[in-house]
Amino acid sequence: MSDLEDVDVIDWDEAMQQCGDDEEFLRELLGDLREETDSQMAQMDEIIKALDKAGNSFVGIVRAAHVIKGAASNLMCEQLRKTAMELETTASDFEKEREKDKEKDCTENWEIVKKKLANLKVAVTNYHEYLEEVDV
Repeated sequence: MSDLEDVDVIDWDEAMQQCGDDEEFLRELLGDLREETDSQMAQMDEIIKALDKAGNSFVGIVRAAHVIKGAASNLMCEQLRKTAMELETTASDFEKEREKDKEKDCTENWEIVKKKLANLKVAVTNYHEYLEEVDV
């Protein structure tokens, strides 16, 4: 995905600074982030699977993406932060539209959210691969 080609999976030096140059602690936090990210991604997948239910809002997507964005920001995981922020912002904007017009057909908006979620999935895959490379 070209949007992420120029974005680091993690800025290791900056992340080390965030952890007081304690590599063991950083590795532990990166493992925790993997678990949290996987959990949030599973929640978003469930939301997407349930789209056939009437009245679906974008709130669950916004919340899950926000969690990933915040944790990734703290650990300098730029690909995760960037794609989660894009998903969060998009879903939040669509939720505001939905709140203004409860009768609005959100099918097109959900397709856009699915594309943003696919981008985040690429970043998650890259993150997992990076962690394998550094034995986390």
